[in-house]
Amino acid sequence: MIIKGIIDEDFVNYKKPSMVIEFPYCNFKCDKEYGRAVCQNSPLINEKNINIPREKIINRYLNNPITEAIVCQGLEPFDSIGELYPFVSDLREVYHCKDDVIIYTGYTKEELTEYLPLFYFLDPIIIKYGRYIPGQEPHYDEVLGVNLASDNQYAERL
Repeated sequence: MIIKGIIDEDFVNYKKPSMVIEFPYCNFKCDKEYGRAVCQNSPLINEKNINIPREKIINRYLNNPITEAIVCQGLEPFDSIGELYPFVSDLREVYHCKDDVIIYTGYTKEELTEYLPLFYFLDPIIIKYGRYIPGQEPHYDEVLGVNLASDNQYAERL
């Protein structure tokens, strides 16, 4: 599995203690839509890619008594669908882990219509939708239990 990094214990991106997996690719849709560089995660593009077996990541997560969820973010997890889907599928079907998986995406729900059906049977899945728009007031998202940066961003459980 190609990633940029792992944060073993995170208390910022979800209401439960989480492992964060940083995904390595993005088409920088937020920058294109806004007309200039606005991506909060763009420095990650300069970090080296790490190739680590998904089984190793899953075991690392399962062996941590603190974490209760996995947050996939980074650059754009859905731009790594060939890594994201097998990871979540193995977590559910091979390791029988039913902890929350949260996917932070800059895509809208409508832009993901071809991918969302893959995840419906791998619940519990929570997806945070929406591009970053600079200059907006953060708002509290009830599903995630954290503040999101832009008005158009929201999370929902599949």
